[in-house]
Amino acid sequence: QVQLVESGGGLVQPGGSLRLSCAASRSIFSIYVMGWYRQAPGKQRELVASITTSGDTNYPDSVKGRFAISRDNAKNTVFLQMSSLKPEDTAVYYCNCIILGINYWGQGTQVTVSS
Repeated sequence: QVQLVESGGGLVQPGGSLRLSCAASRSIFSIYVMGWYRQAPGKQRELVASITTSGDTNYPDSVKGRFAISRDNAKNTVFLQMSSLKPEDTAVYYCNCIILGINYWGQGTQVTVSS
């Protein structure tokens, strides 16, 4: 079992940057995959980045080259560095992991990209 708490969201202008953090209530050292998802109003939740214990990352084409996920196992924290933000990146961003087949989600953090 784990609790995930996201932070770092906010309002940013197009072209700007934000860094999201996801703090876990327990060690993430052995959690194989940590991920970030987002959900915009009226749309399905979608994966934006994932990272394995070995550091392998995965991104959809929509964010590739603009977003970067990282994990600090010593601090039980996963980060999502977002740059060159676009209005279509506006969404609630959620941290996720799977432990023993159970999906765990944070409460989400709102990211709004607007001038």
